[in-house]
Amino acid sequence: MLAFVYKSLKKANTYVYLAARDDFARLPEPLRTQLGALQFVLEVTLTPERKLAQENPEVVRANLAARGFHIQFPPTVEDPMHEDWGTDV
Repeated sequence: MLAFVYKSLKKANTYVYLAARDDFARLPEPLRTQLGALQFVLEVTLTPERKLAQENPEVVRANLAARGFHIQFPPTVEDPMHEDWGTDV
């Protein structure tokens, strides 16, 4: 399955995978407004063996088949100070 990946120029580290190149009509209008302009970055073949850096490829393929698009949001950052570092200050 081919996927066409675009980055949002309005939302940092947010990417849109489309099943068809430049098929922005698949995206709901409120989502298109939030994402702003999209810039093409990659064409990729998603096979069961394919690994993706930040997404589960099975979920991406399922979303592309069902909706025609998948959104990759920025990774969440955990507060490194929430753990007990063994200090009693």
